[in-house]
Amino acid sequence: MSTVVEHAAHGHDSHTHDSHGEHAGHSNKHYYLVALALAILTGLEVMLSYVDVGAAFLPLLLILMGIKFVMVVLEFMHLRKDAKIFHYLFWSGFVLAIGVYVAALACFKFFLNP
Repeated sequence: MSTVVEHAAHGHDSHTHDSHGEHAGHSNKHYYLVALALAILTGLEVMLSYVDVGAAFLPLLLILMGIKFVMVVLEFMHLRKDAKIFHYLFWSGFVLAIGVYVAALACFKFFLNP
C-alpha cells in the first residue's frame, strides 16, 4: 500500500483520474453536453419570467428546477456511483425541499389568483 507522499514522489496526483481528461468514466465532451443542457434549461427558466404562461408558471419552474438539480447531483457529484444510503438521503431531501418550497409559496398565496 502506498502513501500520499510516495504518490507525490512518483508524480501521481490523487486528484486526477488519468491523463486523458476523463473523469468517472466520462469524457470531457459528456460534461460539455451536460453543461449545455443546463444552460438551455436556465435559459428556459429566464424566458418563463418574461412570458405570461398563467397558472403553469410555478409547475414549469419546479419541473425545470428539479431536472437541473438532479442533473447536477447525478453528473457532477457522481451520486450514481455512491452507496445506496446516499441515494435514499438525496431523494428524501429532494422531496422534502420541494414540499417546503411549495408550502412556503402557498403561505404567500402564490397559487391563488387575485
